[in-house]
Amino acid sequence: MSRLRVMRERLGRIFADKEVFFRSGGEVRFLRISRTVQVSVASLVVAIALLWLAATAAMLFNQARVADEQSAMDAQAKAIAAEARRVNFFKRSVNDIAADLDRRQNALDDIVRSQFGPGADPASVVGKDQTTTTPSAPEPSAPKKLSLVAPAASSPAPASPASAVEKLRAIEGRQSRFARRLAVLIDARAAKAEAAIRSFGLNPAQIASGARTGKGGPFVPWPATDAPDDAALTALARSFARLNALEQGLAAIPSGRPTTSPVLTSSYGYRRDPFNGQAAFHAGVDFPGSYGQPILAAAGGRVVYVGGRPGYGNVVEIDHGHGILTRYAHLSRFGVRPGAQVALGDVIARMGSTGRSTGTHLHFEVRVNGNPINPARFLEVRQDVLQVQQIAKQRITRVRSATL
Repeated sequence: MSRLRVMRERLGRIFADKEVFFRSGGEVRFLRISRTVQVSVASLVVAIALLWLAATAAMLFNQARVADEQSAMDAQAKAIAAEARRVNFFKRSVNDIAADLDRRQNALDDIVRSQFGPGADPASVVGKDQTTTTPSAPEPSAPKKLSLVAPAASSPAPASPASAVEKLRAIEGRQSRFARRLAVLIDARAAKAEAAIRSFGLNPAQIASGARTGKGGPFVPWPATDAPDDAALTALARSFARLNALEQGLAAIPSGRPTTSPVLTSSYGYRRDPFNGQAAFHAGVDFPGSYGQPILAAAGGRVVYVGGRPGYGNVVEIDHGHGILTRYAHLSRFGVRPGAQVALGDVIARMGSTGRSTGTHLHFEVRVNGNPINPARFLEVRQDVLQVQQIAKQRITRVRSATL
């Protein structure tokens, strides 16, 4: 009772009668605000606040309920769509499903043959690379075409459409496993190409990026099927795209000697200038030789410049793609014209002593994105790296010949 009395006294003091005095026209007046009025106003304010809180809570609750209901409806719609696809899959005839899988197999065959040449067999391609083969994981063979799914006269008919569909699903799973297995082998081969590019002291990502320029054309997707999605084929195409970029970049890297001279008279880097004796930067390497000696292309590419340059004398420059360019200087004669396509080892010029030269020799440069790099790394390549590069060149050649 004491607490209740204390509260009443406090409320009484808070809501005690109040008089507000004010002066108007020289007269003093006052306004009396009784306790009843004060309590009524306070009660009205509290009631309004409670109503606002209740309305806000109700609105938030309704929003949460609507969101839950929408989520449930979306999940139900997805489940219904999935069930509808499943029903439609079983409603189709066995021959229609087989035709879908035939188209899928054709896409798989086309991918392999477009990358390894028109005569390539998917099963043999998988069998060629044993990099990731283990005794417990035998190589998968390429799934056969399904054009003979319809039973022959001497063959027993399937027990039921459902069992035939299950067999076709097994074939589709085999196709997907084959595509994934092939993607693993292609990724292993791409890793070899990447390591080979690094052995030249180059950045594989930078070299491979040159293969992504100048591409386009209409979008022609693979034939759609009602079978499960073709993620395996998509992954396989992505693996081939990476392999193509890396191997094309690897094939563009110079690896041949520009002349038969076995020694160098001046190496790459800072040296004593032969004319004034001061320290100077030498952007290439010099090969001695006899006047008129053949100069050879260090890699295949397109001749982009034939003529004179200050200090270099007569020059031939070859663009090998992927930002790689080789320069052959101090020449006596030219053997090619601008725009000509040359192969590794083709004679492009003759040795001389034009320009700023003290005697007959070849000045050889390699530039990547316009910057000179040490050519010695391309002249002292390990045999295993050359083998990887040669394999890459052979595959790229087959792919290009297949598209002509």
